[in-house]
Amino acid sequence: MNKNELVSAVADKAGISKNDAASAVDALFDVIQAELKNGGDVRLVGFGNFTVSHREASKGRNPSTGAEVDIPARNVPKFTAGKGLKDAVN
Repeated sequence: MNKNELVSAVADKAGISKNDAASAVDALFDVIQAELKNGGDVRLVGFGNFTVSHREASKGRNPSTGAEVDIPARNVPKFTAGKGLKDAVN
């Protein structure tokens, strides 16, 4: 499912226009992104948790040349599925 399909499904499920559903989906993504950018986390009980993990700098290898490559430290988004979502999938 891509974003357009998600917007259509939300519009059908909620009984609202596609424009309103698109605004709601965009707002949800923007709020989650802003909270993670500020170092917070988003906890949706029964669905899952969005958090930020820190990866330390490390050394890697270029597989074609074998040369060492420095991989810089960075923050990465992480999603952990909640019990309700896990149960729904299984």
